Amino acid sequence: MLQISNLSKTYPNGVQALKNVSLNIGNGMFGLLGPNGAGKSSLMRTIATLQDADSGSIMFGDIDVMKNKEELRKTLGYLPQEFGVYPNVSAEEMLQYIARLKGISNGGERDALVKALLEQVNLYQHRKKYLAGYSGGMKQRFGIAQALIGNPKLIIVDEPTAGLDPAERLRFNNLLSEIGENIVIILSTHIVDDVSELCNDMAIIAGGEVRQQGHPDALMDTLRDKIWTKRVRKDEVAEYQAKYKVILSKLSSGQVMVYVNSDVDPGNGFAPQKPTLEDIYFSNIA
Repeated sequence: MLQISNLSKTYPNGVQALKNVSLNIGNGMFGLLGPNGAGKSSLMRTIATLQDADSGSIMFGDIDVMKNKEELRKTLGYLPQEFGVYPNVSAEEMLQYIARLKGISNGGERDALVKALLEQVNLYQHRKKYLAGYSGGMKQRFGIAQALIGNPKLIIVDEPTAGLDPAERLRFNNLLSEIGENIVIILSTHIVDDVSELCNDMAIIAGGEVRQQGHPDALMDTLRDKIWTKRVRKDEVAEYQAKYKVILSKLSSGQVMVYVNSDVDPGNGFAPQKPTLEDIYFSNIA
């Protein structure tokens, strides 16, 4: 169990990135959903011991992360949002190097581990290829391979599918699902579909604060009978935004579909809509 309690962080420029963030995260895939600038990366970097918080605590099992950073690092796998690679090194060579850094000194053991990891992320056939020639999705899968070295119990992946084409995104998400059953994996993203497809637990963060946490289905149930939609003209949108609690508007066939959060039927031609995770997301960041 990862327990985060009252975590706060303000940068020297005065930006308060985290405001009393508290989360309890168990085994499996946990989705951290929020817009760009919400504080997701700040939280991930703090958990990964890459920066200090101003206040609060983080416990992973019996490890006090603030006081025993090295202990946490021994059991951590991390794939940051900006994952750089050495361009003129093959995937096999790079994994060998990282494995040595993580203390795997036995050559035979290291060879077997690297082979198994490359097969697991479906890159074994490309093991001799320079990383510079990898596609975005291949680099992300390589990033997971390096994060898995050392048999981590906590894996953090920060915006892993941003910029991937649909096929690569599907491959990457399938890979996360396979490895995420018996360890804690935190998936930080602004892509709602990634969370709805992968995670049994999630939180929405915006403005450095946790707005909601729970199972996606349970969160959607909180909006049951509260989402209403209507198709309007583009020049009417501002009028509806002024009159109703509009959480989302989507262009559709030359008109705009307006989504309203209301405890009662707003009338005026609105129709009830079954809530989605997207509705939860926009209700919390609107």
